[in-house]
Amino acid sequence: MCSKSTPAPGPGMKALAAQKQSRKIVAAAISGNALEFFDFTSYAFFAVMIGRTFFPSDDPATATLLSLAVFGVGFVTRPAGSIIIGAYADRAGRRPALLLTILLMAIGTVMIAATPGYSTIGIAAPIIIVIARLLQGAALGGELGPATVYLFEAASPSSRGIWTSWQPASQGIATLLAGVVGVGLSYFLTPQALSEWGWRVPFFIGLLIVPIGLALRNSLPETLSPLTKAERESDRLHSAVIFSIFTQIGFGTISIYISTYMTTYAIQTLKLLPETGFYAAIVVGASVFGGSIMGGWLSDFLPRKLVIALPRLLLMILLVPLFKPVIEGQNPRDLIILCAVLPFLAMVSGGATFAAVIDALPPSKRSRGLSTSYALVVAVLGGTAQFIVAWLIGATGDAYVPAYYLMAISLLSLATLPLLVTARGMSLKEAN
Repeated sequence: MCSKSTPAPGPGMKALAAQKQSRKIVAAAISGNALEFFDFTSYAFFAVMIGRTFFPSDDPATATLLSLAVFGVGFVTRPAGSIIIGAYADRAGRRPALLLTILLMAIGTVMIAATPGYSTIGIAAPIIIVIARLLQGAALGGELGPATVYLFEAASPSSRGIWTSWQPASQGIATLLAGVVGVGLSYFLTPQALSEWGWRVPFFIGLLIVPIGLALRNSLPETLSPLTKAERESDRLHSAVIFSIFTQIGFGTISIYISTYMTTYAIQTLKLLPETGFYAAIVVGASVFGGSIMGGWLSDFLPRKLVIALPRLLLMILLVPLFKPVIEGQNPRDLIILCAVLPFLAMVSGGATFAAVIDALPPSKRSRGLSTSYALVVAVLGGTAQFIVAWLIGATGDAYVPAYYLMAISLLSLATLPLLVTARGMSLKEAN
């Protein structure tokens, strides 16, 4: 009896298998970042209620500021996490580092979701929340570098822009989902139930991604290629390039954090209903996602410098006109327009930035370099952005503070963009 041989897979089957593998790689790489930003956005949404739960005060504004300050505490440990976990990823591999970071973030999320309030356990409550934020900060500090570098190394040279843009795009997806959850909770729960326990629900929902992320990451192929001693010793990074990397990441960081701050801004400064802030957050998430993907896609066939610079220039021109009708009319529709345009333009630029920044880092220092740069920038600028903006608005009474803050970082990042060259000494235009 003759046995039938299994036919070799044709080009169509190979292409389908490659697409499935590509989707798996992207999903695994962005899962940890998505979890952190889902938690981050949820914390921002419910900052007022978290403040009441863990930081009791006779002044609601003071409780909110304390809540935002503790949120910023998580950024303190990002540099340590970036250095330790980034170096681990450059030495042991991207995959083990990605498994470690998602586990650490899950532990921090459980602590926030399950810790009783100040009225139940007293001073232990805010202490536990601070520890949870410190742990999450260390995890995210080490997360972004290995995850984004993995996408860069797994992609073909002609698709590195679109692949790495999925990292900021995942922040948009997480923000959108957090907004949907916030709208659902505000619709189905009474204000009292939302304040007492409803704000905890998003953090438990975020934990659902952990087992999926662990399974996906555990099955990833390793992309770290061993380098010779001579190759490692030849890897150099100039101070001008480092400064440019800091300012490019700074622009994206401030843009994202100001965009997600719009929920608190709408409720406290503009005195709009909480539901308006949630809807605005959904729009922010969709805009971050769409802008990031468009920027990454454009950077694969247009000069990266052009894709990075043009949206920033346009944003600087439009910021005050976008904020003006929101502040003067306090119309929810104008807030939605602001929350659509601002993050979209910012992340068209940001989506193109990740591949450019990684390309400027020597291969032996990619994970550590990106993680450390991002963590330091976020610790200095991101962790303080919402607190500083809220404080400046209160101190000056000027509701245009978020616009001025963004204009300043946009101008600085544009001025230093020419300093950003690839690790091969090529300009961004030549690198394309």
